[in-house]
Amino acid sequence: MDRILQSCGIVLAPARLDLLWQYHNRLRQANPELNLTRIHRFENMVIKLYADSILPGTLMDLPSPLLDLGTGPGMPGIPLKIAFPDTEIVLAETRQNRVAFLEQTISELGLSGIRVYGHAVTPTFEQMFAGVITRAVEHMDKTLHRIQGCLDTGGLVIFMKGPGCADEIATAQQTFENDFKLRQDTAYSIGDTPNQRRLVIFERTDAPPARRRQQAAEKHRIRDMESAQNPKYKDLKKLLSAKGMKKQNQALVSGTKQITDIIAQCRDKCLAWISWSENQAPPENLPGRAAWYRLAPELFDTIDVLGTRAPLLLVEIPGISPWQPGAGLPLGCTLLVPFQDPENVGAVIRSAVAFGAENIVLLAEAAHPFHPRAIRASGGTVMHANLMQGPSIDDLPADLPVVALSGDGTPISEFAFPRSFVLLPGMEGPGLPEGLEKNAVSIPMSPKVESLNAAAATAIALYTWSQTRRI
Repeated sequence: MDRILQSCGIVLAPARLDLLWQYHNRLRQANPELNLTRIHRFENMVIKLYADSILPGTLMDLPSPLLDLGTGPGMPGIPLKIAFPDTEIVLAETRQNRVAFLEQTISELGLSGIRVYGHAVTPTFEQMFAGVITRAVEHMDKTLHRIQGCLDTGGLVIFMKGPGCADEIATAQQTFENDFKLRQDTAYSIGDTPNQRRLVIFERTDAPPARRRQQAAEKHRIRDMESAQNPKYKDLKKLLSAKGMKKQNQALVSGTKQITDIIAQCRDKCLAWISWSENQAPPENLPGRAAWYRLAPELFDTIDVLGTRAPLLLVEIPGISPWQPGAGLPLGCTLLVPFQDPENVGAVIRSAVAFGAENIVLLAEAAHPFHPRAIRASGGTVMHANLMQGPSIDDLPADLPVVALSGDGTPISEFAFPRSFVLLPGMEGPGLPEGLEKNAVSIPMSPKVESLNAAAATAIALYTWSQTRRI
């Protein structure tokens, strides 16, 4: 054993070598009954089990305490403990016959600073470790998800992999780009054998849930809601209607990206973080004046209209001032929005801001622009848009310079836009009221398609108009 290990670059003191020999004998004795390993030839056992387990410790400084995830018969944890006795190690294994084998082995070898955790490691496991090591075949992104509760900030996840794991690395980096960074990727062989290995190490850059909860509890006022009769919860439910939003000047925001952007750009508008689990702590950059509402899951599901189960953000929204067309129109395009679908409202607001239609008038028929679906469709743009409240589409002033969107209008590429005008798309379904098609533009398209989505047609018209301003 000593000769084979030295050929792999591993030199153990006699006492350490004796411990590894005892472990080898226990493994051989228990294997017929417990099926601990399919490797039986002595030289292969030393190379592919023991040397393979120890080599990571020669390529890096092992973190401590270290969790050996999916240790099986104790690898790499027990050989690492023997070779690097100062490292504190926990062996995680769910199969109870193997748990008994591991506990007996630790006892008979007289090893200290090593113990067995005989349960599944899930994201809710919150004993804190400085590192996690695994020889398991589970994909890297799955493992990173699994250990989110137990790895400390700056902690290392050490993957012992074969050479063909580039796709796994890429997926893990993409999935956890905000939580982990790739720290080391080392290809090596086990001594002078043809056995090729790859040591891939990710470092945690965010805080684990327990630490985030503690920090959030110190920073934010926490309010737990368990009953549907809770007055504050009733107020939150009212925000699912336009009437409730107008009365409270508040709205619920869904979607991780939208919430992230709004916290970054509109900190003074953030009123509360809303979650259904204490593990969904607010981000560090949420201002301290914002509260943390923790709802019972069934209560949260009622106000989570998008069904994402991701936390919501309660924001203050501005009042929408009335439109005064009699005061004259500004230069350029004033967009009239009649859409009843919140997603169309959000999408068209996004297009209007993108293409320079600074004035957006919500007609009486329009869905509320701060409905969760509208906010998401707007990409958060609604928080910055210049919104005004207009009349019903049937009550527009007769002398208004309306440019309507209609399939019977002048092809938009041939149309000369006025210096000041209002752009009016039709409502979903009913279209335009009679008499508004006299100064209309159309978007030519294939006869295979009956019509475009209303928000998409409006976006094309806004883009076309924006290009005429540059000529």
